[in-house]
Amino acid sequence: MAAKRPNLLFVFPDQWRKQAVGFRQEDDVLTPNIDRFAHESLSLDHAISCFPLCSPNRSVMLTGRYPLATGVTTNCKLGLPVKLGDEEHTIGSVLKQEGYQTGYIGKWHLDVPEQSHEAEPASGARHWDAYIPPGPRRFGFDFWYAYNAFDKHMRPHYWRDTPEMIEPNRWSTAHETDVAIDFIRGRDRDRPFCLFVSWNPPHQPFEQVPDDYKAMYADRPLKLRPNVKDEGIAQAEKHQQDYFAAVTATDDQFGRLLAALEQEGLSDDTIVVLTSDHGEMMGSHGWMEHKNVWYEESIAVPFLIRYPGCVKEGTDPLLFNSADIVPTLLGLMDVDVPDEIRSRLQGTDYSPVFGGKESETPVDRPSSAFICHYPGGVEEHRKAKEQGLDINAYGWRGIRTERYTYVAQKSFGSASAARLLFDNEADPYQMHPQKLTAAPHDGEAKALEAQLQAWLSKLQDPFSLV
Repeated sequence: MAAKRPNLLFVFPDQWRKQAVGFRQEDDVLTPNIDRFAHESLSLDHAISCFPLCSPNRSVMLTGRYPLATGVTTNCKLGLPVKLGDEEHTIGSVLKQEGYQTGYIGKWHLDVPEQSHEAEPASGARHWDAYIPPGPRRFGFDFWYAYNAFDKHMRPHYWRDTPEMIEPNRWSTAHETDVAIDFIRGRDRDRPFCLFVSWNPPHQPFEQVPDDYKAMYADRPLKLRPNVKDEGIAQAEKHQQDYFAAVTATDDQFGRLLAALEQEGLSDDTIVVLTSDHGEMMGSHGWMEHKNVWYEESIAVPFLIRYPGCVKEGTDPLLFNSADIVPTLLGLMDVDVPDEIRSRLQGTDYSPVFGGKESETPVDRPSSAFICHYPGGVEEHRKAKEQGLDINAYGWRGIRTERYTYVAQKSFGSASAARLLFDNEADPYQMHPQKLTAAPHDGEAKALEAQLQAWLSKLQDPFSLV
C-alpha cells in the first residue's frame, strides 16, 4: 500500500524579521502561539532571504531558482516589464501534477500591474495591483483568492476567478485566515492539499492593525536595538510598537490555522511551514527603506517547520537560503520531480537534515548563502538602456556564513566595488564593519571574496568584483 502523502500548509507573513518572535528573546514581542509551535518544530538559526525584497524573493521561494533565473530582479511595478517568467515552474505546478489540491491566498506580487497595459482595468486594479485570471499565470494554484500588491490592511480586496473585486471590510490577515480555514474544511478528502497563505502584515503601513492589539503595546516601554540610530530612532519610535502589534495579531491568526488542522485531524499529516519573504530594518543603522539591504534585520527570517515523526524538533544552524525551500519540501514529500524541472532547480534538497537522517544520507552543508540586490529604479533602468549597460551588473552581492557577512557594492555606472566585512560573532549588531576599497589579498576577507566569486560564477551573475 502506498504511503499517505502529506499535506502542505505554507504560511508567510510579509516583512517579518527573524528577531520579532518571542521565543528568540530579541525583540520585545508577544507570540505565544508561534512560541508553542517552535517547541514542536524545527527552527533554523540561519534562514536567509537571498534578495530581501518582496517580488524577487517570492519568485525564489516558489521556484527554487535565483532572481536572475526567474527574471524577477526587482519589485513587479509600474514602469518596468518585470514578472515571473512564463516558463517557470512553481511548487504549486509540481504538486498539481502530483494530484494535489492547490491553493493560494493573499499577496502574490509576481505579475505586471494591470495599469501597465490598461489605464482603467475592469477589475478596478490600480498602481501595482492586478487581477490574474485562471490559467498559466497562476502557476499551478487552482484555488485562488489573491491580489498582486495592495497595502490597505484594514480594507483589503481580492479576486477569485472573475474580474469582480471582493472587498470584505475586515483586517486582511484575519479574513485570509477565514478563507484558509474554509479551504481546509472543504477540501477533497481523497486528495492531499498544498495551500500557500501569504499575509501582508506586518508589512507597512504599520499602523493598520486592529486597535485591541495596539492597546497591548500602548504602555509597554520602547526598547530599541543598539544599532537603531540617527534618523532611524524617529522611525522606530513612531512605528515599532505598531509593528509588534501586527506580529502579535498575526500570531493569533496562526494559532487559528493550527487549531483548524487539529480539529480536522490533520496535524500529523500536514507539513506546516512558517517563514517570511524578508525582514524589516525598523530604523537599525539609520536605514529608512525597511529592507533591501544586507543587515541581519533585513536578510534573516524565521523558518519553522513541523511534520510529526518526519522532521526533527529543535534548532539547527544550517545555512538555508530561499532557493532551498522548494527542493527541500519536495524531498520531504517524496515527490518524483520531472527531470526537466529538477535540472532547473538551483537550490539544494536538505530534507535529510530536516529529517535527522544525515548519517544515512550524507549532505554537504553549505559554507555560505548567497545574498543580492539588483537596481530597481525605473530611471536607473532607463539610463542603463540608453547607455547600453547591463543594469544587473550593479547593486550589491554578498554571502552570509555562520559567522560573517561579506558584501560588495557597486553603484550604477561605477567601475569598482566597495567591500564590507562583518564579524557577526564579535559584533552581533553589525556596527563596526571592516571597509575595503579593493579586493582583499589576505586573511578572512580573501577567503570570503573567493566564495562570493564562486557564487557569481555559478549563477552567471554579471556583477564583477574586479
